[in-house]
Formats: sequence, C-alpha cells, structure tokens
Amino acid sequence: MDSDNPCLSCGACCAHYRVSFYWAEADDVTPGGVPAELTEKLGGVRLVMKGTNRSDPRCAALTGELGRRVDCAIYPERPQACRDLHASWSDGRVDEKCDKARMTLGLAPLAPGGCR
Repeated sequence: MDSDNPCLSCGACCAHYRVSFYWAEADDVTPGGVPAELTEKLGGVRLVMKGTNRSDPRCAALTGELGRRVDCAIYPERPQACRDLHASWSDGRVDEKCDKARMTLGLAPLAPGGCR
C-alpha cells in the first residue's frame, strides 16, 4: 500500500467492513492468493479475513496506526473485495463506503483532488 498517498493510508475501510470472499481466492487453492492463515470460514463457500467478522472489525493484515499511516501486509494478495473498494475521488468520483468508514474514525471525507 502506498502510505504516502492519503487515499490509501488511513485504513478506515480495513477497520470498518467485514471482508468476505469466495474460498478459491485463498492461497491453499490458488497460488499467490490470500494467505489462508489470515482467513476464517464463513459459511459454505465464503471466507472472511480474520479480524473483520466482529463488531469492532480490524483486518489481521492491517499494520500501523489508523488514520495516520497504515499498510496492508498482503496488498498484492488481497482479496477481490478489497480490490473493489476505492478511496473517494481516486477515480474522480465520491465513494460513499470510503466516506462512511472514514467518518467512523473521526476523519473527514476525502476532498476532490485529494487523491492522486
């Protein structure tokens, strides 16, 4: 994760949402996939990132201090659910999920032009 980019360094989404995904994304099935040791079973065909299936979620792959400087320890192997999340304005549009997660940490929504 590029921690010099404010759009990728707060970690709000990693500490707000449950990260569930199809079981075949795990590296015990797909080489280079999500490290299986960081997942838990969630029903028949779903896995969840450890730490995210609870009332105060924080992904087990998240390192650093929320809202300041964080990194994803498995960024190249992260699940599709994480790849599908986008920081507000990173693609020229607001993202309500990003803004909601940031607000739960007491962070202001990202402003247009704030992402590069």
